[in-house]
Amino acid sequence: MTDPLINEGAETEEAQAATKAAVFNAAERLFALNGFQNVSVRDITAEAGVNLASVNYHFGSKDALLFEIFRKRTAELNRERARMLHEANERHAGKPPVREILEAYFTPPLKWSDPANDRRISIQFIIRARSEGTAEMREAIQNDVSHLARFADALIAARPDLPRETVYWRLHFVLGMVHNNRFAEFDRLHHLSGGITREGDVQALLKRMLDFAEAGFLAAG
Repeated sequence: MTDPLINEGAETEEAQAATKAAVFNAAERLFALNGFQNVSVRDITAEAGVNLASVNYHFGSKDALLFEIFRKRTAELNRERARMLHEANERHAGKPPVREILEAYFTPPLKWSDPANDRRISIQFIIRARSEGTAEMREAIQNDVSHLARFADALIAARPDLPRETVYWRLHFVLGMVHNNRFAEFDRLHHLSGGITREGDVQALLKRMLDFAEAGFLAAG
């Protein structure tokens, strides 16, 4: 691919967009597979087949590129969750049951994690961001809770008998299920169980998660 910097601005906007996309996709893949600290700007541009200056030209810096990937992918993931929750609201006149609220939260990242899904790299990147992310990413993870607020509100409406504090704590524990439930970790569980817990089917895994989380939310306060 030709880099716009080589031709000193002679490339079209379409070519520049293609270069930017190549850098974005190469960086996402390399960061997801190798870790944030183990990937250099040179690694990214070599993988993308573009000029070394492309990262700074299109994104400003390596950290800015990292944050742009994080921002875009988390926004896409949370839009899918919001869409599913909206559909559940429509089915139940604005008060969906606990299971369908949890399903809207669990399903998108679980589907992305499927080894057969092209989005697996994106979810691996997001997972990396939680443990290796830049200061800007960590701040966003800690303070940007707008995507969670709609789920908290829905769960409060579904369990009005529970103290709000209890609902928030139970949601917190549910979030832990998502953050720590990855196909890459199943080998450890397989060894622990002596081989009886092998699970590679997304729908079957989703049902297991929903059964457990729903029971937690339906328990008395």
